[in-house]
Amino acid sequence: MFDNSIGVAIVIQQPLSVVIIGGGAAGMSAAVAARRGAESASVECFITLLERNARPGTKIRISGGGKCNVTHQGTPAEILEQGFLRKNERRFLRNALYGFSNTDLLELLHSRGVETEVRPDGKVFPLSGDASSVAVAFEELLKELSVKIISSCRVRNVELKDGMFLITAAAEPLAADVVILATGGVSYSKTGTTGDGLIIARKLGHSIKESSAALAPVYTLKAPPASLSGISLRSAGLVASAGGKTAERRGDLLFTHRGFSGPAALSLSRDIAGLCREFGSASLFADLFPEHTPAELDQLLLQHARRHGAQMVRKFLQICPIAPLKKGLSEAPQGTIPTALVPFIIRHALLEIDITWSTLQKEQRHSLLTVLKRFPLGAVRSVPIDQGEVSAGGVDLGEVNPKTMQSRIVPNLFICGELLDYAGEIGGYNLQAAFSTGWTAGTSALKKA
Repeated sequence: MFDNSIGVAIVIQQPLSVVIIGGGAAGMSAAVAARRGAESASVECFITLLERNARPGTKIRISGGGKCNVTHQGTPAEILEQGFLRKNERRFLRNALYGFSNTDLLELLHSRGVETEVRPDGKVFPLSGDASSVAVAFEELLKELSVKIISSCRVRNVELKDGMFLITAAAEPLAADVVILATGGVSYSKTGTTGDGLIIARKLGHSIKESSAALAPVYTLKAPPASLSGISLRSAGLVASAGGKTAERRGDLLFTHRGFSGPAALSLSRDIAGLCREFGSASLFADLFPEHTPAELDQLLLQHARRHGAQMVRKFLQICPIAPLKKGLSEAPQGTIPTALVPFIIRHALLEIDITWSTLQKEQRHSLLTVLKRFPLGAVRSVPIDQGEVSAGGVDLGEVNPKTMQSRIVPNLFICGELLDYAGEIGGYNLQAAFSTGWTAGTSALKKA
């Protein structure tokens, strides 16, 4: 525009258009951060959130069995160390988790009336026990911040043309200066996470790491005996082995009618899926004495045999601590070996049901030792990706700037949340990472703009 009265050109700046695709934890966090960033910088900005479901936060509402383990207690350094075991993922998430920490998240929730409690294991839940309270808090905040929410809107395509993003969705096409992709991975497809964001990112030039299960139950080729279904091994070690490689975790392990669940199985499922992809299958074992080396356990068994020669091995196993501390076999902080498991231990060790310690030969003791340290749980060929709380794989981390979540390939494209190639341990770490990377993306999008 040219003003003849003063003879100079006047540039009229149009309001910035930011479109966030995906209304989960990362997307809603990005929208809040973007609006606050715009207000702080006095930038006129239209922010639109496109959500495939009828309302935002669908997956949050069902997370943690409907109770929502929203984050984990600890410093950002502790969360990174405990929750993200792969060093490259830890490095990538560092800036985001320090930039929007668990403390920041909880302060935001508390300010919206969502009180929280810390469990003894460090997991943080809404005090009400209602996951929807977290989703509603964000949903109401978005409305107060004048973020336009378009629900039941599935995005089919995003293309870049003349510096603008053209978004094809169920509604009429949209144009945007900035796009934030926050569509999630491919777990729990019934919540709308069917990999749409991965397709969009690939079309825009990004490399995609193959998706795989994480925090998923593990189904064995042969189901565990029905008599063991529902039995829990407290604080046991779970070991997966294939092709000379092993992976293991420590935690409660639950026998199910199809395989295994519980923290240990969920946590190890990503590694199990990786072994299955590489070698075709993996064998699972339970370590009932994870605090002890085989040599240490052998000494304990030998000492017990000398003191209690007339005792049947079966009777000993029925009162034997599970996962005892190194002090010995007198204390049972995790309880005892489940009675229902004892006949299977005896059977796998090839022992007679009434054998006593005094008649137990050295080879038989070693056989028992092997079973206690590597109780066979069966073989696995694959892990059901759709049953996982999250999925691993996604947009290559090397193609995204960890300080901003901006694509290194496409300017003004930001990618956050489970769409990225990381997956944390069980315990609220993944939700925290989604909120943190979303916040970073939303904040950075306004700075970039």
